[in-house]
Amino acid sequence: MAKTLEMVFRNASGKSVTLSMIDPKDAITLAEVNTVMQNIISKNIFSTTTGDLVQIVEARIHNNDTVVLA
Repeated sequence: MAKTLEMVFRNASGKSVTLSMIDPKDAITLAEVNTVMQNIISKNIFSTTTGDLVQIVEARIHNNDTVVLA
């Protein structure tokens, strides 16, 4: 099973921006993710064509199971 951490932000234009990280650690907490997301915003690490990231919207873990049918 592949896991992806999706961090969703709002940018200066009000649009949603999702940053994804594959295979996050199993015991990751919301507090840890919120700290990283706040650092991304405060240090202006990423910008988009429609503005800087300005707000945390949500964080989620996406699981993708692949089942091979023979």
